[in-house]
Amino acid sequence: MNHFDVIVLGGGPAGLTAGIYLGRSKAKILILDTGMPGGQMVLTYEIANYPGIESISGYQLASAMKKQAKNFGCVIKSNVKLAGLQLEGKEKTATLENGETFSAPAVILATGGRSRMLNVSGENEFKGRGISYCATCDGDFFQDKEIIVVGGGNSALEEAVALTKYASKVTILHEFDHFQAFEHAVEEAKANPKIDYIMEAHITGFYGDESLRGIQYKNLKTGRVYDKAIDGVFIFVGYEANTQALQNSSVNLNKWHEIITDENLQTNLEGVFAAGDCCAKRYRQITTAVSDGTVAALNALNFIQK
Repeated sequence: MNHFDVIVLGGGPAGLTAGIYLGRSKAKILILDTGMPGGQMVLTYEIANYPGIESISGYQLASAMKKQAKNFGCVIKSNVKLAGLQLEGKEKTATLENGETFSAPAVILATGGRSRMLNVSGENEFKGRGISYCATCDGDFFQDKEIIVVGGGNSALEEAVALTKYASKVTILHEFDHFQAFEHAVEEAKANPKIDYIMEAHITGFYGDESLRGIQYKNLKTGRVYDKAIDGVFIFVGYEANTQALQNSSVNLNKWHEIITDENLQTNLEGVFAAGDCCAKRYRQITTAVSDGTVAALNALNFIQK
């Protein structure tokens, strides 16, 4: 009863797409998700850059993908807690905290990732209501607004420049007196007349009503705390792959704990593939996750049919 052809760990766009392709091929597929299907996509208020769809909420797109995967025969278990994972040998197993164990000759790791948070007061409350972690996703919601970009690396400075296409003013807030970005990114940001700076400071809290209205930040040199009214905040202080369950396994991870794969999205372990934001890659979009899910699924299918 608990044996499948492929186990997919993760129910975001990569995992659901893998399930759709594998299920349509009549393979017996299990999708295990520690949250609700959809991953970070569910948190996105509006998706306006998904090919063929003018506008859709992340929740709606996730629901449509989940329904499609189930219609093709995928078994989906949500809000599960993984207790053990064995990925070596011909039969791989996944064990849940409730004692259920599932086996399959192939596994697709699609555990996703998350933007690193500041973990300060009000951040969870205003996430998606003025606080964003994706300029590509949410930039156009801040047309002619004043926003803050938090961070000092390449992503922060490059996204700050990109956000000037929408915002009337962008202020980069960074905890050091210098940036960690490449020189060309620093020069491009400094050359943009819409960009201002608050250096040697960090945000201590967010406040508002139905949406974000302002921040409190502390000057790290003087210790003084300031209030600043603002329409939006974009946070780029790093990215974390959801690979905690793999860090004691034999799967090769890079120094950022992202899964290393070959061009076929196979890991160093035979029959173990990876897809989506948990992989070592440059771009992380819903469309790239869907592409990964397709490639991983087709290669996993080829593996189990050998």
